[in-house]
Parts: sequence; structure tokens; C-alpha cells
Amino acid sequence: MTKQIRNIALFAHVDAGKTSVTEQFLFLAGKIKEPGSVDKGNSQTDSLEVEKERGITVNSAVLSFLWKETLINLIDTPGHIDFSSETEKAIEAVDSAVVIISAMEGVQAQTENIVNLLQQNNKPFLVFINKIDREGVNIKTVIGEIEKELGIPLFEMQSVVNEGSDNSDVILLWNKDDFLKDVDLIEKLIEQNDTLFEKYLDGQMPDWKDVNDVLKDCVADLKLTPALFGSAKYGKGIDTLLDFIVNLLPSPPEFDDKLFGVVFKTYHYKGLGKMSAVRLFGGKIDSRQTVLNATKDIEEKVSLIKDTNIQNQSIIQSFSAGEIAWIQGLKQAEPGDFLGHIPVSESNKNKNKSKPLLTVQIIPENNAEINSLIDAMLILNNEDPDLQFRFLKDERELHINIRGEIQKEILQSVLDIRFGLKVNFTKPTVIYKETPTIACEGYVRYWMPKPCWAIMKFKIEPGERGSGVKYSSEVSVNDIKQRYQNDVEKAIPFALQQGILGWQVDDIKITLIEGEDHEMHTKSNDFTIATPMGIMDGLSRSSPTLLEPVLSFKISAPEESLGIIISELLRLRAEFDNPEIENSKCRITGEIPLATSIDLPVKLSSITGGKGKIITKFSSYKTCDVSLGQTREYKGISPLDTAKYILKARKALGQS
Repeated sequence: MTKQIRNIALFAHVDAGKTSVTEQFLFLAGKIKEPGSVDKGNSQTDSLEVEKERGITVNSAVLSFLWKETLINLIDTPGHIDFSSETEKAIEAVDSAVVIISAMEGVQAQTENIVNLLQQNNKPFLVFINKIDREGVNIKTVIGEIEKELGIPLFEMQSVVNEGSDNSDVILLWNKDDFLKDVDLIEKLIEQNDTLFEKYLDGQMPDWKDVNDVLKDCVADLKLTPALFGSAKYGKGIDTLLDFIVNLLPSPPEFDDKLFGVVFKTYHYKGLGKMSAVRLFGGKIDSRQTVLNATKDIEEKVSLIKDTNIQNQSIIQSFSAGEIAWIQGLKQAEPGDFLGHIPVSESNKNKNKSKPLLTVQIIPENNAEINSLIDAMLILNNEDPDLQFRFLKDERELHINIRGEIQKEILQSVLDIRFGLKVNFTKPTVIYKETPTIACEGYVRYWMPKPCWAIMKFKIEPGERGSGVKYSSEVSVNDIKQRYQNDVEKAIPFALQQGILGWQVDDIKITLIEGEDHEMHTKSNDFTIATPMGIMDGLSRSSPTLLEPVLSFKISAPEESLGIIISELLRLRAEFDNPEIENSKCRITGEIPLATSIDLPVKLSSITGGKGKIITKFSSYKTCDVSLGQTREYKGISPLDTAKYILKARKALGQS
């Protein structure tokens, strides 16, 4: 494995200048003759028409270039929170990152989410503070805000002169000749290393190699976060940023020869078909090789491999651990799938991944194009599985989950430009869940019309909040054969997709306590069909209530706005701590239902004259009175309508 590789991602809140930094990277590396512009729509990474039209990145882009004999594989990610699934997949594929923060806007909503994800995944990162030329910039203020809001100890590698003007520039503090001149800088570093610290107290000045090695260790362990400054607009500080990416961020880790990789992006190209971007951590993949998709437990044959040269992509015969490439042939692969084997830590990581909290229905303008729309949505759902596309045959409805209005508008443009389909969307609905509030029993006797036989009794109990679905069986295999009990367990998730209130059932404990099969009459699918009937029978007596998504929030605003902000928060059912007042600013932290707070950022901006800022992230699902939430009709045929449900399950109703 080549050690001169850096696999990094660029992260930022929208409009912090991330794509402009990427353009400067490519320009300095000699890949392009001049940097492109987001505003002009000629940047290398924003290749989609919708990105050029909107001037924002909506898809992550993969590219590579050489900087001083080091190959840098870079993933440029979307900055808008509506496309955070791309951000999460990119983190899985890289070894480190650069977080770009605007010197003017400072810490924003997506900034905090990104830093939290990097910390949770133990990914080292640098901070690049961009736009030092913007009028009104105060570097000291933004440094203080970053350290306080993000809780990270910054290590300032440079100083800024003439901030807030076109003449702004940076002076390098961390170099072999000058590092000892800044006492505060050197002391902040050597106190991280006991050996160097003791020598320093004894009057021994550290040498360059020792302190540089300590800094690398501190970056790798997330003890210190190097801060660099510049202006991508004027190309200032970009070459130094590249130098520190090479010198401070880690090489790919050493793994054995066992195949281990992750699919972090898929895209369907006209004329080429589906391509999957894969980062290999171990082993090697050759063209024409058969590889195991461990997530889906299927083997597929690699038909083509292409490199990540965004300007002139080439076919390659293989790639190895530490490298990134595009693969053709993984027809079933989705972003997040693991090749070779699934890491043990993945189950814990999944808990930290965000999920869309809104759902919408897609309505084609031309109903005759519904089949084409289904095909298009299947492609988009493969590229972003978080959409959770559903086609409800009985109602002829198409539904997806989204994160916000911007994502909905972008999808509308993508379907138009990429697939030639014009659609509209219903107003987004919050995705509620439901849960039982009392213990009860559910019973099913599925023995007509013969041949069939599946009799079961379930005990249904409320689960602890956040516990999910717990299932167990107390029934002997003498009463229900093990293969039928396996069918019951597999059918539980389907049975809980919709409950009495029309939402997915969660935080529930289900126990199979009685049952029997029949030696002659029981068929292979009987217990699969019967399980939803028994579960829904019990849920109908469980006094279900809603669970609503709740966000944690941080608000900072001028002190004079505090009273009206608190009044608004109380009206929106928020719960919050006592406000903090500092330097004529108020800070409020707490939790608020998503349903009441969708328009809060706009209201806050209006209340504070644009000076207020809110950062939110999903906290948990909490109990909500049915009168305050939203119920909905069961989609399809409910298992409670046993006659019709059985006919449909046995495919006796025909097509609707």
C-alpha cells in the first residue's frame, strides 16, 4: 500500500466557501487552468444542472490530485443540512477532514453537526477559517465562538493581518524557523506531552521534529485542532492548507490483506449505468473479480473499475487498501454497504446516523408517466436509501421521506432535468411513531379457508422510551416448529410498519406466549400471514399514543430580543434551561417538537432583525398527546379487516 495518500473530505455549512476551496486545490495542483465559481456555475464538482442553477452542492463529488508527491483523494460534500446523508457516508470513507468555517458567519447549524459526527467517528480534522477578507470580520471573536460553541481546542497555525479587507493576509507561525518565537503556541502544545513538558520546565527547548511529532499525535487523537486562515476567493492560505493536510493529517491505516471496503456513493450514468464509489480499507479488488456485499450477503462481479480523476477519468485494472475507485457491476449495492465483511463497530455507529423526519407524497403532473416516475425514484432511492421510497399499489401513491423543503425542491428539479418528469409534492408531514401505553394480548386463529393453520397469542407491552422493538418467544418447538417461529420473527417488522394510529409502532415488547401449528394443514406461509393479524389485534387494545420527534436547540440572539423569544418558545411547546446572558447576547438551550418548530428559524430571523441564530439536531422521540399530533388512515388493507387481508395475502384479490 502506498503511504503517500491522504483520504479527506471537505465539510462546511452552506455558503462557507467549500466548493471555492476545492477549485483552488485543483488550480494549485495544476488540474485546471483557473478556479471555477459556484456563482458562475463552472466549478468542477458541481456538475449537475440543478447545482449550477441553485449555486449549491447537493451531491458529494469524488476527485483526486497530487500535492508535493502525495495523492490526495478528496470528497467534496453538500453543505446544506437537507443532504446530510451524503455527509455521513463520506465520513465512513475518509481518514480525516477539513472543516471550513466562514469568518463572517462563524459557527452555523451544519458546522456543529459535522464536528459532532467527526468526533463520534474519531476522524481527525483541521479547521480552515475562510473569507478573512469580508468586511466586519473579527478573527478573535470567531475563534472564541468556535472554541465555545464546538468545544474544540484550536491550535492557531497562522496569524491574520488586515482582517476584513481585500488586503487581508496570513502569516505562518508554525514553521521550523519561527515556532519557538510564539511562547503561547509552543506551551499549548508541549503541555500535551509529559516528556516534553518536563524538559521544558527544566529549561530545555524542544526541537522541531519532536514538537511536530507531538502535534501530529495530538491531531490524530483529537486533542488539538489546527486552525488555518485564508480567502478562497483570492487564493490566500490555500497552499499552506494543502501543506498541512499532507504534513498533519494521517495516512491510510494499515490493514491485513482481507478484503474490507465501504460503498459510500452510487450514481446512475447515461450510457454507463450504475457506478459505485468504494473506499478500500483492506485487501484488493481486480476487474472481473467477484466480491461479497456483506451487508446484503450477496456476491457480485466487478465488470469495470475507474479512477477518481474528475477531469479525465481512466479505466484501471485494480485498486488496493487505502485507495478509492468507482466500480461498475455492483447492481445491488447502496451507499453504506460493506464489502468483504461488516465491522463490529458498525452497530454503534448506526445509532448516531440522522434520519429524515418528514414525509411527502409525489404527484406526477402527467398521470400516464407514473411508471416512469416509479423507475426514476427507484434509481434515486438507490443513490440515497434514506428517501425510503414507497409505492402504495392500492392507493396508487408514491411516498418518500425528506429532511426539509430545500431537498424537496432539489428533487423536483432533478426529476425534471435528469429524467424529464414534472412532479408536485404534498406539504411535508412530520413522521410520527406510535407506541402502546398498556399491556394487552393479541390473538389470531388462522385456520380458514383451508388449507391453513396458524394459531398464536402474543403478549404486548409498552417498552422503555428509545428501546425500539423487543421480540421473544416462550412457545415450545413442540407446539410451533422452529421454522414457523422463525417466520413469525421475520414478520414482526412488517406487522409494525403501521399501527392503529397509522404510524410505525416503536418502543414495544412482544412475546409469543401460546400457539400451535398443524401437521397436515399448516403451510409454509401461514405464520407469516397470521403474525400481522395477531399483532394488530393486540395493538387495538393497547391504548396507543403518538411519539413525536423532538429537536435539541441552541439559540443565540441580542439580549433585547430575549423576552419575545421566550414567549415564542413557550407557545411552541419548547422546554429550555435558564437563559445565559453574556456580552449583550442571550443564549438559550433546550428541546422543542419538530412539528411546532419547522418555521422557527424564519421567525427568529424576523424577531431579531437577522441577528439571531439557531442550531438544531434530532434528540429523540417523545410521547405526544394524540390531540397535539397527527394520526392517519391505514394505507392498504388492514390486518384487522381479516377477510380482505387474508384474500390479499393469498393473492386472491387480483390487481387493484
